[in-house]
Amino acid sequence: MLLTIDVGNTHTVLGLFDGEEIVEHWRISTDARRTADELAVLLQGLMGMHPLLGDELGDGIEGIAICSTVPSVLHELREVTRRYYGDVPAVLVEPGIKTGVPILMDNPKEVGADRIINAVAAVELYGGPAIVVDFGTATTFDAVSARGEYTGGVIAPGIEISVEALGVKGAQLRKIELARPRSVIGKNTVEAMQSGILYGFAGQVDGVVTRMAQELADDPEDVTVIATGGLAPMVLGEASVIDEHEPWLTLIGLRLVYERNVSRM
Repeated sequence: MLLTIDVGNTHTVLGLFDGEEIVEHWRISTDARRTADELAVLLQGLMGMHPLLGDELGDGIEGIAICSTVPSVLHELREVTRRYYGDVPAVLVEPGIKTGVPILMDNPKEVGADRIINAVAAVELYGGPAIVVDFGTATTFDAVSARGEYTGGVIAPGIEISVEALGVKGAQLRKIELARPRSVIGKNTVEAMQSGILYGFAGQVDGVVTRMAQELADDPEDVTVIATGGLAPMVLGEASVIDEHEPWLTLIGLRLVYERNVSRM
């Protein structure tokens, strides 16, 4: 089986693939202070519960693919693969890794690994032109051309950090649950904030994607818009431009990159 690990700023998502099928997944908090040994214990605890894997760390794992937006965690995961999975082929997404997606940016090295991986999966699953909207710590919009090239994107504050900022900076506001309000016009402060977050972000998605699609293709209707990320389900019903929802887009991209690189190792 292939273990895929997507390390984000807030959460880390792990997926277990049997061929092309994802058979198990986990979501944990990202903690830059965790050491390689602590990460190994955590992995053993999670995977030890799966019936298709053995009791010992590494039993049943035939490959590992990792991408990370947190350099310190990537460093520790590199040590995990060396110390605890020494005989298992491991692909860490970083400069020099073959993705199959040309990066048309002023400085390709500054693009987050997860954004490139999302583009890889989008091209494979839906073709181009496409726009990937990833609802994570930041809300990112990534453009893929008709020829499968990563052409750039947009970065906006994420839903959770916007809610947190309102609670911290608003003298009469507080942290709220991310939930759908009874109506757009809130009848109390909590519902008013929930409405502003939900419909505000839905409007942001529609506005940004519409403008990107006009630049990306002669006919904006040709652009496939894919939503992913842990908070995507909150906005799906309100954003009118989203065509597809693929919650495991990054993990699928990691599987594809692993397959494209493991034969070269």
